[in-house]
Amino acid sequence: MIIVMEKGASKDKVQHVLNRLEAQGFKIHLSEGVEKTIIGAVGERSYLTKNNLDLEALPGVEKVVPILSKYKLASRDFHSENTIIKVGDLEIGGDKLHIMAGPCAIEGREEALEVAEIAAKGGAKILRGGAFKPRTSPYDFQGLKEEGLKYMKEAGEQFGLKIISEVVDTRDVDLVAEYVDIIQIGARNMQNFALLMEVARTKKPVLLKRGLSSTIEEWIMASEYILNGGNPNVMFCERGIRTFETMTRNTLDLSAVPLLKSLTHLPVIVDPSHGTGKWKLVSPMSKAAVACGADGLIIEVHPNPECALSDGPQSLTPEKYYQLMSEIGSIAAAIGRKL
Repeated sequence: MIIVMEKGASKDKVQHVLNRLEAQGFKIHLSEGVEKTIIGAVGERSYLTKNNLDLEALPGVEKVVPILSKYKLASRDFHSENTIIKVGDLEIGGDKLHIMAGPCAIEGREEALEVAEIAAKGGAKILRGGAFKPRTSPYDFQGLKEEGLKYMKEAGEQFGLKIISEVVDTRDVDLVAEYVDIIQIGARNMQNFALLMEVARTKKPVLLKRGLSSTIEEWIMASEYILNGGNPNVMFCERGIRTFETMTRNTLDLSAVPLLKSLTHLPVIVDPSHGTGKWKLVSPMSKAAVACGADGLIIEVHPNPECALSDGPQSLTPEKYYQLMSEIGSIAAAIGRKL
């Protein structure tokens, strides 16, 4: 529920409400505006009735508004303004689009340095790459693990890029958090609730990918685990869902972007590489994602896709990546965004 305080309510009155709510076991999220203070309270409302606590009778309370949706902390009812996530000097969710570019998997030090240079030259500010790779087949390349993270960090520092990489195991959360600026939760782990609660503990920005067959409500509820764990720095990533269509790797659901933006206050990133599985479709779907309001893109780029150890068919060559980056700026400008 949301407790709206009266205009000009004193700090003592606000603190009194906070104390009463915390005494009933509610988790509190305080938002202090220019004119009014709003308190978000997550917990079992029946406790108030059981203990004869009428919040609207407390000094300074203007009204109490229930949040009817299943998700609370992600809801715009709870937080009406867009959340802007700070990653160092970058701000994700504001007027500026952010591009995350790099290979599906980090294959070695020289490759990491080469692709970081390519990413930075094209205008990306964030280097993506997998060090822990969950693969469908146990015989496929599984990543370089900590060695790969070290290569990414070195490459990022050399070319001024932030780092995003996936964590797949609760035992590796602290290790991954030590090297990266953004922790990625992959599609297969969207509902790995133990992992979600563990990454919440780090307080690092989290990119939460949509599960292969997950509804939007299930996806938002997964974000709620991270938010409820005390980490407000969550971004959604639409990466395509499994449908009956077989001509593309997945079906990229771009309608999810404006829908999420209307239902929640969290940034939305689009992954056209996994969403289509075909490099020829990455550029048009990237442009469409920008046009429909995405806050950024995560794109697979490889110096030599035909030799890539993972997802070569969906990776852009440096030349195709540069071309895409030169084209999406005008689309962003048309809708009031900057690249």
